[in-house]
Order: sequence, then C-alpha cells, then structure tokens
Amino acid sequence: MMRNCIILFLVFCFTITYGQQYDNHVYQSNIKTVQLYNSVKEGSFPAITLGSSETLTLGFDDLKAGSRNYMYTIEHCDAEWNPSRISPTEYLQSFTEDRLSDYRYSTNTIQKYTHYQLTLPNYNIIPKLSGNYILKVYEDGDRNKMVLTRKFYVVDNKVSVQTDITASSDNLLRQSAQKINFQLSTGNFQVQNPFTDIRVLVMQNGRPDKQQWNTKPQFIRGSQLQYNDLTTNQFMGGNEFRHFDLRSLRQNSERVGHIYRDTANTVVLLGDPSRNQANYVFQYDNNGAFFIMNQDGNNPRYDADYAHVYFSLAGNRSDNEGSVYIVGQFNDYQLTDQNKMRYDASKGRFYTDLFLKQGVYDYEYVWVDKQTKIPDDVAFEGSYYETENDYQLLVYYRRPGARWEELVGFRQINTTKR
Repeated sequence: MMRNCIILFLVFCFTITYGQQYDNHVYQSNIKTVQLYNSVKEGSFPAITLGSSETLTLGFDDLKAGSRNYMYTIEHCDAEWNPSRISPTEYLQSFTEDRLSDYRYSTNTIQKYTHYQLTLPNYNIIPKLSGNYILKVYEDGDRNKMVLTRKFYVVDNKVSVQTDITASSDNLLRQSAQKINFQLSTGNFQVQNPFTDIRVLVMQNGRPDKQQWNTKPQFIRGSQLQYNDLTTNQFMGGNEFRHFDLRSLRQNSERVGHIYRDTANTVVLLGDPSRNQANYVFQYDNNGAFFIMNQDGNNPRYDADYAHVYFSLAGNRSDNEGSVYIVGQFNDYQLTDQNKMRYDASKGRFYTDLFLKQGVYDYEYVWVDKQTKIPDDVAFEGSYYETENDYQLLVYYRRPGARWEELVGFRQINTTKR
C-alpha cells in the first residue's frame, strides 16, 4: 500500500513539473520581469520567420544580484505544447545548449538586481524546423534546476491567411462578442487531406486562456479552405485594458495617487471602479502588454527601479462569493496566490500589491466564483463588440507519417484595421 502511494506521488510530481516545463513559467521567486518578444517591438507576439533575419529578445532580472551560471536550450513541441520527441539534431542546426553570458548589474536603484539578455537565433542556437518551441533557462547546466520557460513560434510561411471580423450571429452576443472568419490559400503547397493534416489555432491578444481550435474547414474550393461556420471562433470582446504609467518615480502620472521613496519605493494607484456597464467607452491600451521604461534614467534594462504597487478595486461582491485576481502579460494571465486580492469588508474593496519594475502596464481584473471555479473577466470589466483586440491565427500541418507538426502559416490582425 505504502509503495503504491509513493509511486502515485512521484507520478503526480512528474506530471506537475512536466506541465510547467512546457508552459510560460517562472520557477524562482527572485526572477522578475520576464519578457520574450519579436525584437522589432517590445511586448510583441513571440513569432519569427524560419530562415529570416528576424530575432527574438529574452530579458529578465535576477533580484539576488551578482552573476549566476545560467544555461539555456530550446525544444521543439507539437501544436498543443507536448514535446515532439525528436532528436535535437533534427531541429537544431548547431549546439543543443549555450551559456547566457549577456548580463549587467543594476545602477542607481534601491532594489539591486542583475539584468540578463538573450537574442535568438544566435550563432550557437539556430532552429531549422518550423513549429512551436519552448525556451528553457536553467542553472549550473542542471535541467532539474529550472529558472524559467517561455513559448515561442517559428513560422515557415507556405499557407496564406485571409480574415474577416464580424459581429456575432447570435443576437444575445451581438453587442458583446467578436467573430473571426478566415480562409486559407494553400497555393502550390500540397495538402493531401485538409480534414486531417491541417488545424488552425485562433488566439485573442496572444492569450492561452482565450483560444479556439479549428480542425476542419467548412468548405474546400480548390486550394481555398474556408472556416466560417456560424457557431465557431466567437470571442467575447472584453474591454480595453486598464493601465498605469510608472515611467517616473519622482512625479505622479496618470492613475498614480501617491509615490513614497525611502528604503523601498511604494506606489499607490487611484482606486479602480467596476466597468461592467451598459455602454462601451473607448480608451487607448496595449492589449495587455507591458513596456519597461524609465524617464529618470538612461537605460531601463538596468537603471529602472522596482516598486511595491498597490491596487484597489470597488467590490460589488465579497470574498464569500469568490476571489479577484489582477492579470496581464506581466504575469502571463496566471491566477496565482501572488496576484490574488484580499477583501476589506469595512471598505467594500479588494486590495493587493505587486512588486513591479518601472514601465507602462496594462492589466484587468478576473473574478473566480467560489462555486463554479470558472475565471470571468466580464464581471468587473464588461464585454463589448467595439473593443479593440489583436487576434493571432496559427496554421499547423502534419505531413502523413511525420513525427512533428510544422507551423506553415501565421497572421496577426486587429479589429480596428480590417
């Protein structure tokens, strides 16, 4: 009996670790402000074209400061982020791992840290297959001492994607949802059976919690595959993200109520109301992204400071009914104890504080009902057809008999640029 319990426990631990290693995850509390994006623009979707001059930029801070022996590698995955189970020599042109040697100590900051930077592909690590990849950073060459993991995409454009964004055909969702119709053009690219060889993922704002799979086209006309079924690819439009500006710790900016500087930086934001109302109100946002900036220094990578940022939300609900979380790209939209808010019944508000680096941040509030356990970002934010969103469409192809999936098409669209 005891032996069986031990085996089940080990299997459970392996499953947890395995799952984390193939998702965006930070394993050590001293690692902060992790970014991976197409180098053309900070905060952008982490996709590059195979064999092109495009690169990805990884950056993160180690609050332990000093220098540590960090190594990294990349691994090819299928469309659902399972390992492809192929040899690294099949998907890498050069070495299988490398040392992360580009780092710099922080200067003129209360919080001391070391900033690490990496550009991919580089001389030592070059992917030679298209598809999904997971970037793994670990310590002392030991992959059991994981530091962080990040997802990214390598595209070999063989299929073109045309899109159309419309209101929902469901009258109940017409004012709150957005529908994506699209068409694939395979051209000279031979696909034997589109119903089994091709599948397409549609994501809203690059969020893994807001995505839908398309496994079968509705119509096939020659080399055109059409995906416009009335009931698929409908997304709640949500609302424009809330945001705050922390580029300066010397003067208050939009949404900043007070700044205190002593042995640590403390920033108190103005209180947030619920925005679940009848009508849509436009405001500029960055679709959940964040940007590291510092008006008080010269290079925000290593002279931007950290601050304890305090949030408060007017609650028309209580912690007896459920929990509120604050999410954005800065924490991978993950619902964890670190971004869970506490409720003050005497004030009827939810509160939390987060330790963040100077910059501009988008965020929103997510409600998790105690009974259903279902995350809901409409409860405090509302949802509107007019909301400006980015959508990413990723086209995956598995050749008959192949052991891996290729990423043969990619397009990003915006609801206001149709």
